[in-house]
Amino acid sequence: MLYINKELYIQVCYGRAYLNITKTGMKSRRFFKPSYLNLSPKALKHKIHAAEEILRHCTLCPRKCNIDRTRGERGFCRTGNKPFVSSWNAHFGEEAPLVGSHGSGTIFFTHCNLGCLFCQNWTISHGDEGHEMSFESLADIMITLQSYGCHNINFVTPTHQVPVILASLEIAIDKGLKIPLVYNCGGYESVDTIRLLDGVIDIYMPDFKYSSPDAARRYSKAEDYPAVAKAAIKEMHRQVGDLIMDNKGVAQMGLLVRHLVLPEGLAGTTEIVRFLADEISVNTYTNIMAQYYPCYKAQDHPPLDRRLTTEEYKDAIKAAKNAGLRRLDRG
Repeated sequence: MLYINKELYIQVCYGRAYLNITKTGMKSRRFFKPSYLNLSPKALKHKIHAAEEILRHCTLCPRKCNIDRTRGERGFCRTGNKPFVSSWNAHFGEEAPLVGSHGSGTIFFTHCNLGCLFCQNWTISHGDEGHEMSFESLADIMITLQSYGCHNINFVTPTHQVPVILASLEIAIDKGLKIPLVYNCGGYESVDTIRLLDGVIDIYMPDFKYSSPDAARRYSKAEDYPAVAKAAIKEMHRQVGDLIMDNKGVAQMGLLVRHLVLPEGLAGTTEIVRFLADEISVNTYTNIMAQYYPCYKAQDHPPLDRRLTTEEYKDAIKAAKNAGLRRLDRG
């Protein structure tokens, strides 16, 4: 990263140069090419092979189930070695930099590697809503979403399906895919798997759900979540940097973090925003989300049995600003 002066700098990554305006946090491109189009076919095939090998003793995520998904064995995520998709569409409910004027091309994968008892998409994550398909079919979905004019391909809950994404991407590239890829995940990621995606993913959009191991254990069956999420987000930022947008405000590359505020501060918002500001970047594009409402089994776990109060959300925004975060999503 080369600083020109206190206001302007040029960021060079994967052969792409950007003019960035750090004072306002808005960043406009000089030229752009999605990461995966800079990979040689040989390099992509190597990543596909490496991901497929992981499935034989699955350690794709921190659960490390060590089962052979290529032989029909099922671990925590209950998923095999084929794409398992719930739905796909041009989505206009995501953050503004992803939606732009033509929507984000979302592909919702079935199942999840987390066990959140308040999941707002629980019929997909905890249930079996969706169906298996071929790599070719998943590639065709990407191309269709691109034909709709979507600004990106947004893989929702992709963690346990990284190998099928890579295999399908190879086919989609041959069919003419040329828009950015978004990795929209729960934050419970293996750093090794994220490293495998280096040079493939343009925009990482992880949740950061909890700062407390106890809360992570009680509500998502993942006591190690805080440490795991921090390590994963650091690696994501190392790869793609702060969020970069074109001159229309549409995201091209970078990190975007979501944090869902929970009642009575259960998520540990203050510690999370301090981590983002101090250990990632004060320019981390952050969505402090107020839309929590009781779902799935939340009614049995007070205070998750109620919505946020206005004051709880205001306190979360204040904490983010006090921590020094400069780019908060306006919702």
